[in-house]
Amino acid sequence: MCLAIPGRVEEISIEGTLRVGRVNFGGVVKRVCLDYVPEVEVGDYTIVHVGFALSKIDEESAEKTLALFREMGMLDEELATEEEAFARAAAAPQSSCPDGSCAPDSKLT
Repeated sequence: MCLAIPGRVEEISIEGTLRVGRVNFGGVVKRVCLDYVPEVEVGDYTIVHVGFALSKIDEESAEKTLALFREMGMLDEELATEEEAFARAAAAPQSSCPDGSCAPDSKLT
């Protein structure tokens, strides 16, 4: 699943022609492209999807959303490193029939 997650901008820099920020997502800091939100400054909250900041958001809404994602267990999943995501997928129960077509209650005709 890919969610848009709110985070707090901690630092802004220019890398080549891109405006890039270090964004804190409740303790996990990631590098994010800020080109689509030129109005965002250090200390602001922004909604981020797949490494791109999409819009500015107020602090209260950002904190509520982060708390809800954390409560649902989705924050760790969305912010995992590639290695963590692969390890989690490898440890998950595997299905020989991921589309559900071989479920016990399905009937073969």
